[in-house]
Amino acid sequence: MVAAVVWFTTHVALLIVPPVLLGLFFLWFFRDPERTIPQGAGLIVSPADGLVTEAEWVETTNGSRLRVSIFLNVFDVHVNRVPISGTVTVVNYRPGAFLNAMNPESVVANEQAMIVIAGDGYEVAFKQIAGLLARRIVCNLKEGDNVVRGHRMGLIKFGSRCDVLMPAEADLRVKVGSRVKGGSSVLGALSDGTSDADVSPDTDGQG
Repeated sequence: MVAAVVWFTTHVALLIVPPVLLGLFFLWFFRDPERTIPQGAGLIVSPADGLVTEAEWVETTNGSRLRVSIFLNVFDVHVNRVPISGTVTVVNYRPGAFLNAMNPESVVANEQAMIVIAGDGYEVAFKQIAGLLARRIVCNLKEGDNVVRGHRMGLIKFGSRCDVLMPAEADLRVKVGSRVKGGSSVLGALSDGTSDADVSPDTDGQG
């Protein structure tokens, strides 16, 4: 629309190039590719595309947990997906700063939405965390929703971060440096999960 206005008011072809390129970038950025959702009990899939920057055991007020941190750069798909099937028990949005998502302080200081899902005998929590460029978090879930693993649940606009807290007894299926796809890459599996699930089906993270 901006390009059309510029063209009709100036008739200078060169001036319409920047808005056309910007429009094409936004169309590409908000792409929403289909994903193959792994089947099997106990599988926990990635809620986001990106690079795994942390994969470790941590202590929380509710006991030990496995935490996986995923960094989304501006070239990654930013549509987020549900990590497990179950019932949403917590949706907590908190405004905050917009530090670089690679900064460890961003987990506490940045704008974020925390979602907790109760599955079959276990819970998984994850955070949508805004980054330096991300200025809006979209979460389409509310408490009491029944959700299905891999289904779309929102997005974080532009570079950002997603942290996942899994049960400590889960079998970790990724490591620092792994690239993951939202809805299709398995982050962890409980004892009854399948052992041959796809861990990193994407080689470039672009979707």
